Amino acid sequence: MAENKNEKQFSRRDFLKTTGVATGGIIGGSLLGGLIGFNLDGGKSDAPTVGGGDSGEGGGQSAESLPIKDARTYFSRQDDFKNLAAAADIIYPEDDNGPGATELGVPYFIDRQMYGHYGHNATDYRFGPFEPMRSDTHGRQERITRGEMMIIGLRKLTDVSQESHDKKFHELEEKQMIDILKQFEAGEVETPGMRSEAFFELLRSLVIEGVYSDPAYGGNRDMAGWKMIGYPGPRMGWEHDIMSEEFLELEPESLRDYQGGGVTYG
Repeated sequence: MAENKNEKQFSRRDFLKTTGVATGGIIGGSLLGGLIGFNLDGGKSDAPTVGGGDSGEGGGQSAESLPIKDARTYFSRQDDFKNLAAAADIIYPEDDNGPGATELGVPYFIDRQMYGHYGHNATDYRFGPFEPMRSDTHGRQERITRGEMMIIGLRKLTDVSQESHDKKFHELEEKQMIDILKQFEAGEVETPGMRSEAFFELLRSLVIEGVYSDPAYGGNRDMAGWKMIGYPGPRMGWEHDIMSEEFLELEPESLRDYQGGGVTYG
């Protein structure tokens, strides 16, 4: 697909600014950065990538041979997971500042979140009335759980792409994916049990959380998300650094760094 050279000159900062991450947008900036060829089937060299042609339900390595961080726990269908990875890379693409969502492990972060309490709304108020419409004071009003929202939304992505382009969502060109996600963002897609914009808002939030959360939760691989913004990670204390007269650039540390005795300073 031919690309506009001017769009490629945008930085990640421009992307975050133009998409309105704080308010929930995808307009414009997501054109930068193409989908990366990340292996979603556990590292098998001939396995399909995000935009690959093989979209079968099987394939790849067995769960036993996969690294734990690459083992899916919630999304059982390959097409659902490939749609998730493709959409995540549109929302947070690779650029000159660093890797995109898939390389950062964001799809696996979302998979874990949907499998756990958050995805099952285990700690939410779960009694009616249910009104799947926007509420400025009462938050999300759908009866279905976040995990169900993700499954329905990801499969609806393919329904729309099949109708418009006779292809599954993850098989589309980048611009076509962007156009479909914009339809969801604008609430133009009829989606059972929820508003399409509610699905997009949930997906966008989870992608950003996966990029910048602690690697212990499955995303932000190698703390690359933190390195891009200069965040040093959680620290037990700053007593050795707080009196420094120089600006300190510290290598980030994860929660995992505190296991088995913690981090030493000095």
